[in-house]
Amino acid sequence: MMILEPIQLTGEYDPSTACRGMCPQCGREHALPVGPAYGPALALFHRLEQEGRLDFTAPKQEVDPRLSTEYLYGPARGQMFGVLVVRDQVGDTFVLKAFSGQYNSLWQVKGWVDPLLDVKRFRKDTFEEEIRIKLMGSEIAKLPSESSVRQRLVRERKKASQVLMQKIHAMFRLPNFRDKCVSLPLAVFGKEGVPTGTGDCCAPKLLGCAAAHGLTPLGLAEFYFGRSNRSGTKHHGEFYPSCQHKCGRILGYMLCGLENKNDN
Repeated sequence: MMILEPIQLTGEYDPSTACRGMCPQCGREHALPVGPAYGPALALFHRLEQEGRLDFTAPKQEVDPRLSTEYLYGPARGQMFGVLVVRDQVGDTFVLKAFSGQYNSLWQVKGWVDPLLDVKRFRKDTFEEEIRIKLMGSEIAKLPSESSVRQRLVRERKKASQVLMQKIHAMFRLPNFRDKCVSLPLAVFGKEGVPTGTGDCCAPKLLGCAAAHGLTPLGLAEFYFGRSNRSGTKHHGEFYPSCQHKCGRILGYMLCGLENKNDN
């Protein structure tokens, strides 16, 4: 569902670091600056405020109520949005845009970059296991806390959830700028556990899309839109670099090889 939006660069350039990470394969840290991305990201923020929805180009009669920005002010709270400025092989420049995770339970929205997994395969391969885990949760809620049956079900549900998460993580494919592509847990994390939500953020989505389509990133900017998060660390309209706890552990690999493209 990617749409390349043409852009003329203005010459404005922010040298601050937008994302970085250590590559476990080459042993070097790689980074990407905000560069020319701040202006397009600010324009996206204002458009979200003005339009009040994500499906900007849809005719009014086809507007999807699930894509209203009102969702971001409710119990689900706000969300990160990102813009990546890229150059194609003939030197033209474009903007890609993404939202973190799912938007109101939607993985894909026209005009926005897709996730790093095959959505059809995800739905097909996880549906039955998710139902089974939910049913175990319902059974647990009916049992006394001291019940041995309840304790056994709690252990079984925890194990089932862990297995399911491992299965989901293995579906994520991370391309980089050396024309390589690896699964999320094995090649990037080795034997370490993968934090929930890794690979769902804007930066991995955007960089993965650029690498897969032969585009060269020039700059990245991410902002928060909506009700402040529960920890109070993210606020409406504020710009933030990519997180180190999740993104920092995979972005080094995903950025690997970009320095060679920017030198050409």
